[in-house]
Amino acid sequence: MPIFSWEGRTRTGEVRNGVLEGTNEEAVLAALRGQQISPIKVRKKAREITLSFGGIPQKDIVVFTRQFAVMIDAGLPLVQCLEILAAQTPNKTFAKILGQVKLQVEAGSTFSEALKKHPKAFDDLYVNLVAAGEVGGILDTILQRLATYIEKAVKLKRQIKGAMVYPIGVIIVAAVVITVLLWKVIPVFQGMFKDMGAGSLPALTKFVIGLSEGFIANIHWIGLGVAAFITAFVLTLRTKPGRYYFDAFILKVPVIGPVLRKNAVARFSRTLGTLLSSGVPILDSLEIVAKTAGNVIIANAILHARQKISEGKDLASPLMETKVFPPMVVQMIGVGEQTGAMDAMLQKIADFYEEEVDVAVAALTSLMEPIMMVFLGGIVGTLVISMYLPIFELAGAIKAN
Repeated sequence: MPIFSWEGRTRTGEVRNGVLEGTNEEAVLAALRGQQISPIKVRKKAREITLSFGGIPQKDIVVFTRQFAVMIDAGLPLVQCLEILAAQTPNKTFAKILGQVKLQVEAGSTFSEALKKHPKAFDDLYVNLVAAGEVGGILDTILQRLATYIEKAVKLKRQIKGAMVYPIGVIIVAAVVITVLLWKVIPVFQGMFKDMGAGSLPALTKFVIGLSEGFIANIHWIGLGVAAFITAFVLTLRTKPGRYYFDAFILKVPVIGPVLRKNAVARFSRTLGTLLSSGVPILDSLEIVAKTAGNVIIANAILHARQKISEGKDLASPLMETKVFPPMVVQMIGVGEQTGAMDAMLQKIADFYEEEVDVAVAALTSLMEPIMMVFLGGIVGTLVISMYLPIFELAGAIKAN
């Protein structure tokens, strides 16, 4: 929709200016007159071309949501809140988005409709909760719930990423160390053995030297192979079948799979509980939860339950059919449905499984550390020992003579 800059005079004679969205100049003039402003001039602004490189950091969203809730609770007008927050946020991209939301609200859009036009900053969950808050007249309460939800979601995500960083880091370090040893160090020992006139080398040393020679001779092909594998893996994950089989596999991986399943259950329970307690209909809530599940298998199970509910069934039975959610979770949801307190029950499930994730991540980290150290030490130690075996043999032969 075009944006128009305007200048006008209020009933008291004060000259004001600003910008408004409108289908045409006549619509903007009518909007100004509705605000009891006599237009002096209205001019269409040129569209700004903006580039977006990903979404807004969630910490910025949390800070905005908390501050916005406090301002609304204090009775400040919506447009003024947006103007203040846009001016003080350090993220220039986010500030521009808030400025556009302010313009759209001034042009007559509801707050939720304005947020919906910026999906990279405000997802379906955020927009639907805000819409429920606007309808129920409890926008400040909804915003506080949103901020709490986002903070807990960020904490869960950080825990899972933290558990994965250590093993991935060790594997990368191991790959770099092994590459340096095979490419630079072992050829030096090989040349030294030739200069020393070493005869028959130990079998382990021969194997490692052969490995080094093969690595150096084919280093370009190995690099291309690794790059091709990573590219193929990433492209496969972008396809529906590839993503489905990967998500199914990762949930079955020992140690890691159970942690990811608990994380998914906690996220499902927290998101659905927040939506239901805010007055969002259950079918809409389940659709939003499926989009934010983070795993295709979990999302399909939620959509299956949504379909069954639309046919008149309860939530617990179709969730049990999928065999994705733990029986305890399904039974607690069933009790929540029967007692009419499913939102409160879901929050309790989320609290329980978030604690379970805390414990599981701590156990996973403590288990991974010795395994990774043994893995790295074993490989590097074997390569180093293989190079020192001929030196020990030569030293023994010189001592014997």
